[in-house]
Amino acid sequence: MARNLETDLETLRTVLGLAQKRDFAAAAALAERTLADGFEHPMLLNISATRLEQEGKYEEAQKLLERAVAIAPTDVGARNALGLCLQRLDRPAEALYHIDELLRQHPELPFAHVNKGNALMTLGSLGRAKQSQLRAFELEPGNFSATAALASIASHRGQHQEAREWAERTLKAVPGFPDAVLCLAAAELAAGDGQSAEQRLRQVINDSRAGAADRARATGLLADVLDMGGRYDEAFEAYGTCNQSLRQIHRRFASANVVGYARALTAALEKLDAAQWSAAQAPSSGAAGHAFLLGFPRTGTTLVEVVLDGNPRVVSLEEHELLADGVLAFMCEPLDFTALARADAATLDQLREAYWRRVRSAGVEVAGKVFVDKHPLNTLKLPLIAKLFPQAKILFAVRDPRDVILSCFRRRFQMNPSMYEFLTLPGAAALYATVMQFADTAQRVLKLDWHEVRYERLIADFEQEMRGICATLGLDWNSSMGEFAQRVQDREHATPSTAQLSQGLVTSATAQWRHYEAHLSSVLPVLKPWIERLAY
Repeated sequence: MARNLETDLETLRTVLGLAQKRDFAAAAALAERTLADGFEHPMLLNISATRLEQEGKYEEAQKLLERAVAIAPTDVGARNALGLCLQRLDRPAEALYHIDELLRQHPELPFAHVNKGNALMTLGSLGRAKQSQLRAFELEPGNFSATAALASIASHRGQHQEAREWAERTLKAVPGFPDAVLCLAAAELAAGDGQSAEQRLRQVINDSRAGAADRARATGLLADVLDMGGRYDEAFEAYGTCNQSLRQIHRRFASANVVGYARALTAALEKLDAAQWSAAQAPSSGAAGHAFLLGFPRTGTTLVEVVLDGNPRVVSLEEHELLADGVLAFMCEPLDFTALARADAATLDQLREAYWRRVRSAGVEVAGKVFVDKHPLNTLKLPLIAKLFPQAKILFAVRDPRDVILSCFRRRFQMNPSMYEFLTLPGAAALYATVMQFADTAQRVLKLDWHEVRYERLIADFEQEMRGICATLGLDWNSSMGEFAQRVQDREHATPSTAQLSQGLVTSATAQWRHYEAHLSSVLPVLKPWIERLAY
């Protein structure tokens, strides 16, 4: 039966009117009845998707919004809603694609620049995120979402005065806005004003306007305040509450078996006959040297990288997935390193070129420089690294396992399956032990050019230890390398160490586990072999 155009247009006007009056329930109900009746329109799909998102059914909402974009690729509302939905689904790279497409069609939309900045923040690309938010602010100076995001970016970089200024601007427009309050609390925490920070954070935790992510972040910061005040039992409880919230928010990562994968990698490597393993010298990339800075998160890799980056002969990249092509070729399950051991020269050369192509696309020119590839969990890619780049140096960072696990549990990371394990002490300890076992096996089987970087020695005798690292890489030490506080603030990407390192070398970060010894007792049997092997 042919549809009545005028009736359908009237329905659209009615749905739009209900939405403008903020009667979303009635708007969604009418939209859903109309869709079921056979009239498909992007606005109806968008409003139906909104109700699904309110019910937490983001995957179902995504499907409706993808259909809306498919039938109306230039519809601003549908494309924007899909980007936001993907962001809520922890898929920021996909969200960014749709937001960029929206901006390609409509480059002057302030909210699109805000959303792009938020996606980039989630991806850890703070420099580009700041550019997007500043553009939104330029187009619409009253945009409080942009000012709040600018406060958050500055806070993550440890630029607390700038964060305070943007946060106060936001709060003038929207009193009590949670993200801005959190930035002020972080600034007060950095300044040692725990009392004011605690008051602000409890305000956010009890604010009905705050979302689950805001409350989780507030609880994590509150734990830091309690730790600073020596209230360790309360702090541990708050860290646990924060992490339980994050486990729920990021529950889509719960099904990933990262520990099982790492154990399977170790089993496959142990089966490899060392005599099978041969690696011809890699063709020249033009770099004067090549090093992989590995270990486990929270072992000091960011500190080492940012110090090395102060040498004019060094270029580096912060946690980019440069080995993805090789992983897809040789490290997918079922795991067996025999094919990698026997790979022909042409295949290896293609993978090396893919690696250097990714380096160049990230804007790094390695000619005549020592290239440092820093990515702690690339430890699990050591066989691939050894095969592709047999002459590369391995800088392997270690730290007291108790401090490592405690720090992983206490800090907030950009979420992925590995970082999800850090939300519980048993998960963090199991992943640590498995990764360290793999590293130990790789060092023994693959005969790598290995230099251990011990965090405690680095903190205690900074210049002497860095001189040793420089000598390993064929570099000269210069005193400006130690002046890294400003450099770390200006970096494109942020890690949980960024704000801390922006204050300079912190000498109080060793033996923190002693404050939480009783709380760590349940995982000490897992950590004990590594405490003993590393002589802690």
